Amino acid sequence: MEHPMTIISFLPPAIQERYGHVVMLSVVAVIVFCIGLVVRRMTNDVPTRSQALMEGLIRYLYDMGENVMGHEGAKYMPFLISIAFYVAISNLTGLIPGLFPPTTNMNTTAAPAVCVFLFYQYLGVKKHGAAKYISHFLGPILPLAPLMFLIELVGQFARPLSLTMRLFGNVTGEEIIVTILFMIAPFIVPLPMYVLGLFTGLLQAFVFMLLSMVYIGGAIEEAH
Repeated sequence: MEHPMTIISFLPPAIQERYGHVVMLSVVAVIVFCIGLVVRRMTNDVPTRSQALMEGLIRYLYDMGENVMGHEGAKYMPFLISIAFYVAISNLTGLIPGLFPPTTNMNTTAAPAVCVFLFYQYLGVKKHGAAKYISHFLGPILPLAPLMFLIELVGQFARPLSLTMRLFGNVTGEEIIVTILFMIAPFIVPLPMYVLGLFTGLLQAFVFMLLSMVYIGGAIEEAH
């Protein structure tokens, strides 16, 4: 997918197609790093509005993590919040003139999905032991254990695929629609789509984080 009128428009189309998302990921990394520096300095005893807003958001996410993953969930929230910021900023860069969302490339959406998949599998093995964790996939009926194991295995690998495709499909579809509308009516019609893009970009990050919480909660629950 070529990206005319962006910061990589001077590159040949083949390079844009192959490495454009890498350039944008670098931009996203810088933005997230700068946000982290700003948040780190929010240590006033009497919080400003921005500090109060950020503290309220973080507190809400931690409470949600505890509700979904249990009391152990708080220790995993820095990882999940980092993933959420990565996804949100990646989605929203498409609303900035000259930039485009790196999440229109499937490699970008697959990266956090695979990280979450490997992370919760590691947590499950660490908490329950490899033998007990794997036995969870065999089901309660021994004769059906091979079939149940196969079904569970397919379900496990479908999770990162689902996270990857859902994020990629939603962001790419939205980007295509905005591009088409901008070509038809460049100053009026796209404006509602930009508002919708802001909402859906944040929503996709929230859904990604929430599903990750569910997967982690399932891996560490005592029922294993």
